[in-house]
Amino acid sequence: MFTVTKDARKSLDAHFEDRELASIRIYLAPGGCSGPNLALAMDEPNDDDTVLPADPYTFCINKELLDKTGALTVDIRYEGFVIESANPLGGGGGCSGCGGGCSS
Repeated sequence: MFTVTKDARKSLDAHFEDRELASIRIYLAPGGCSGPNLALAMDEPNDDDTVLPADPYTFCINKELLDKTGALTVDIRYEGFVIESANPLGGGGGCSGCGGGCSS
């Protein structure tokens, strides 16, 4: 299952208002204290990807990564786009893993 929330759609609509639509890649980005996280970037799908339509937008994600994440939800919060996955991605040691600097 793949979902793009109403708020995320509004933000995408605003972004593409004066731009040509482009495919949006969901990828695994390194994440410091919290471990890896899912992120977005403009990129065209390739043979190793699954295409996830969300009319009028097209998202793509590596097939193996999608197998690990399970269902995905694209949302937006004050810090930007957030991609939530049904399955935890693991990694990161929390604040104790980075010497306690996360809470400063």
